[in-house]
Amino acid sequence: MNHDCHYHPGEAARWHCSECQVHYCSRCLPEADPGSRQALCPKCNKAMKYLGSGNEVVPFWQRLGSFFRYPFHAAPMTVIAICTFVPALMQSAITSIVMGALLSLALLKYNYAVISHTAEGHMMPPPLSMAFGGAGINTVVMQFLVIAAVIAIIMASGMFGGPIVMMLVIAFAVLAMPASIMILAMEQSAGPAINPINLASLIARIGTPYFLLYGYLILLMLASGAAQQFAFAHFPATISQPVSGFLSSTFTLILFHMLGYLLFQYQEELGFVAELQEEDNGPMHDMHHRDRTRRVDADIDMHLKDGHYDRVESILKEQLKRDAHNPARLGQLYKLLMARRDVEQLYQYHPRLLAWLAERNDGEGIDEMISAILEAEPTFRLEDPELAVRCANALYHRKHYKMVLRLLQDFHKRFPDSQEVAPAYLLAAKTLANGMGQWEKASAFLTFIRRRCLTHPLHEQVDTYLAQARQKQPLQGPKASFGIDESGL
Repeated sequence: MNHDCHYHPGEAARWHCSECQVHYCSRCLPEADPGSRQALCPKCNKAMKYLGSGNEVVPFWQRLGSFFRYPFHAAPMTVIAICTFVPALMQSAITSIVMGALLSLALLKYNYAVISHTAEGHMMPPPLSMAFGGAGINTVVMQFLVIAAVIAIIMASGMFGGPIVMMLVIAFAVLAMPASIMILAMEQSAGPAINPINLASLIARIGTPYFLLYGYLILLMLASGAAQQFAFAHFPATISQPVSGFLSSTFTLILFHMLGYLLFQYQEELGFVAELQEEDNGPMHDMHHRDRTRRVDADIDMHLKDGHYDRVESILKEQLKRDAHNPARLGQLYKLLMARRDVEQLYQYHPRLLAWLAERNDGEGIDEMISAILEAEPTFRLEDPELAVRCANALYHRKHYKMVLRLLQDFHKRFPDSQEVAPAYLLAAKTLANGMGQWEKASAFLTFIRRRCLTHPLHEQVDTYLAQARQKQPLQGPKASFGIDESGL
C-alpha cells in the first residue's frame, strides 16, 4: 500500500514513524541516509522505518516506452548480438549447436541478472560481465530444476488426480510462471520458486497489477512470435534464424526487465526495500545531502503546517543570530510577521527586513510593512539615511508617492552631515513633479540641493532638473551624450 507524506499530500512517503504514526517524504528529512536506511523522527527523535523508493515510482504501465528501450543499451545489445550471431558464424554444425547452447545459458543468466538488478532500483542494464562471468550460474541451474519439478508435479497430478486436476495444475503453473521467475531471481533457490503458497502469496500481494502485467507478457510473446514468423516467411534460413533469435532474445529481455520493475514497484508489499539508484536518477539524490539549511527549512515547513507559529518564529530568530543578513531567513521572517501582524517584532527587525525588501526593490512590501508599523507607532522614522533613500527609491518606482515623502521628510535636519541629502531631495523632487504634478515644491527641493550640496556630484545636474521643472516637464536629468570631442584629436 502506497502512502502519501503527511506534510506534502500527493508526494510519496519514504519513512514512517510507528511512534507518531506519521509518514514523511524526502523533503521532510533532507538529512536522512537512504543508503543506511536510518533516520530519526523529527517529532519524537526515534528511529523510523524506511519504506524505500517503491512508494514513489511510477506504475509499470506508465513507462512501457522505457521497457522497450531497455535492450538497446550497449551491454544488453552486445549480449544479445553475441548470443545470437556467434553460433551462426560457426562452420561446424556440432560446434554451432554447442556454442549456441552455452551462449543461451549466458543469455538466460543475464536475464536473471536483469531482474535482480532492476528490483534493486537500477533502471540501467547490468554490465556485460553478468552474462559471461561466473556469478549467477547457480540461478540457471535452479531454473532447470524448477522446470523439471513443475513437469513432474503436472505428471503426478494427472496420474493421481485425473485429467481435471492436471488441467487445474497446468493452469496454475502457467499463471504463476512470472511469479516463479521473480521468486527464483530474488531467492536464488528452487524450493520457494515452486512452492504454491509462495507463488499465491506473491500474486495476492501484488494484486490486480500482476494480472495486468500478465496480459502485457502475453502480448509480448504474441508480438515476438509474429515477428519471428514474418522473418521466416520473408527471408532465407541463413538470415531468418539469427533474426528470429535476435527478436526472441530482445523480447525476453524486455519481459525480465518488466518482472524486475514489478518487484521494485511493490517492494513494501513484498517485504524488502530498495533505493532508486543515483546512476539513473542523478538530481533526485542531491536532496539527500546532509545540509543543515534544508533541515531547518523542513522544520519550518512542518511547524507551519502544524500551526506552531511561535516555534517557527523562534527558529528564524535563532538562525538570524548566526547569520544576521541571511536573505532566505529574512524573507521567511518577514512573511511570518506580516501574516501575524506582529507589529512589535516588525519594528524590532525593521532595519534588516526593510534592507532585504529594498535589495529586492520590493516597493509594495516596503509600503505594507511601514504602514503596519505606523498604525501602532505614528512617529516611526528610519534612522539610517542610506536605508531611507533605498526604501524611498523602491517606493517611488511602485508609485507610493506619499510614503516616499514621509520617509524623506525633514531629511536634512535629521541627517545634516549625510551624503544622502542630495539623492534624497532629488528623489523628493521627482516624486512631487513626476508623480504629483507639484512643480513649485519640486523646484524648492532642487534649489535646496543647488544651494546646500555644493560638493555632491548631483550638484552639476540640478540646473537641468530646474529647467525641466520650470517647463513642467518630467524630471529626467541631462541626456547622455555620445559625441566625440574633435578638438582633442
